[in-house]
Parts: sequence; structure tokens; C-alpha cells
Amino acid sequence: MNARVVLDGAPTAGPSRPGEPVAACRAPAIVNAMTVDVEDYFQVSAFAPYIRREDWDSRECRVERNVGRILELLAERQTHATFFTLGWVAERYPQLVRRIVEDGHELASHGYGHQRASELSPEAFSQDITRAKQLLEDLSGKPVLGYRAPSFSIGTANLWAFDSLARAGYRYSSSIYPIKHDHYGMPDSPRFAYRVGAGLLEIPVTTLRMMNRNLPSSGGGYFRLLPYGLSRWMLRKVNREDREPAIFYFHPWEIDVGQPRIAGIDAKTRFRHYVNIGRTENRLQSLLRDFSWGRMDRIFLPDTGTPA
Repeated sequence: MNARVVLDGAPTAGPSRPGEPVAACRAPAIVNAMTVDVEDYFQVSAFAPYIRREDWDSRECRVERNVGRILELLAERQTHATFFTLGWVAERYPQLVRRIVEDGHELASHGYGHQRASELSPEAFSQDITRAKQLLEDLSGKPVLGYRAPSFSIGTANLWAFDSLARAGYRYSSSIYPIKHDHYGMPDSPRFAYRVGAGLLEIPVTTLRMMNRNLPSSGGGYFRLLPYGLSRWMLRKVNREDREPAIFYFHPWEIDVGQPRIAGIDAKTRFRHYVNIGRTENRLQSLLRDFSWGRMDRIFLPDTGTPA
């Protein structure tokens, strides 16, 4: 079955061969995908050298409060989003998972324990994504179709991960960032949704093509670092010139000015994690106002039966 992509409710047929880009409907008003990577501040990959995994349960958890605020922001704009949620978080806050679904958002998988896919064997990766999917589905009563690898950790060295995702029953991945970065990135990969195997799409987060390179333009630390006007310009340029939906992402801890500061981290990590956190919520409010947003499944998988 060919994959289909929908913009503003109008689907078009996608390609039939792996690796080909998936054509999106050229509707006048493009609906972009708003996505949230649901993890707590102490679980980010950059803190792994400083915070032991076995100490997570002893840390102050702030994810429930922060996701609650995000749900309020989305409700104010009558906007739905996709929440790529860690199984570790869902297991400890099942009521949060249910609230996400009850509020009309898509629940998707971020794996169980925020382990980078590039650091797992095929067997361990399969166990992680299957465990997370089953847990999220049991708690929500809804099928989980999407997956995002922690730290965009699928790349040229572990493309076998796509086969594992398809076998586990996922319909799409959003695990590749087509940029050059010191921690992740696959700059030569397609910039927009494409097939990576039978029944599976890869939907990369958004980049802007300029000066023969892909520029990050879809959230995370870049959204906090760059002036909001520049981020808005890049996203509008993608919508206007590429005629493609943008994939934006952020984390709940990025709106949390009160999160505990991690001691002993290096200057680069400190800057990346904390820069402009106090401005993120206002920028998100502007972003929600300036663009049309929706869930990943409703934009890229219209055949799943979720109402637009």
C-alpha cells in the first residue's frame, strides 16, 4: 500500500519505492507538525556523563508539571500535537499519558529509557521500542504509530533500526535530522518525508536549504538560541518555497526556568541546555499564533482513520 500525506485534509498518493520522497498535497495553507519529546531535564543525552541512570528516581521530577503547561498552551490555540513519550515517564505518570490522549493529541514513542539507538545492539533496540510501544498502548488504549529516536540517533551506521521499527508495528519514524552536528545528524539524507521500507516512513525534522547546506530550522536549542524572527522566517520559507509541512520539536524542560541546575557540567553543555530557557514559552506562544499546527499522524498518515 502506498503511503499518503495530507495537508488541510487533502491526501495524495506517495511513492511506491523505498528512498523516494513522499509527495505532499500542495494546499494553499500548510498545516505543520508540532511535536514534543516528553522527557525530564535529567534524562537529556548531554547529561549522561554527569547523571547516572540508576539515580534518575532520586531526582526531582518536573515533567508532569511542564507537560501540563504545554497542554494548556495548546488548548488556548485549539491546537493538537504529537507527544513522543518515554516509556520511563509513562510508567511513572500514567495519568499524564491519559490526559495527552483525552485532550486530542497523538501519543507516540520516544523509546523506553532514552538510550541512543546508535548505542544499542539490534536486539536491545528491538526490546526497547517494543517495550515502550506496548506500555504506551496499554496505558492509553490507542495504537502507537510513531517513534522518534533519542537525540536523533538513527544514521548511516544503524539504518537497520528502520527494519526493527517496521517489525514492531510502527508506521513512521521521525529520527533523522538532516544536518551536520557533533552529536547527531545525517546531512545527505532527504529533507522531507520518504519511505525507508515497506509500511514505514521517515519524517525528518525540518531544515532550510541555503548555500548548499541544510540549516536547522525546527526547534530544540536552535529555537532558543536564534532570534524568534529568524526561526519564523525559516519556517515560512520552507512552507512557501518547498511547499512542505515543517516538523517542529521541543522538550518540556525547555519552558522550565525553575529546573535544578546540574553541577559540574562543562561550559558547552551548560550553554546548550540553559540558553534562553526563560524566553521559550513566549516564543512558543508566538509560534502557535503565527502558523497552523497539527498532529503527525493526521498530516502524514490520513489512512489511519484519525479525524482531521
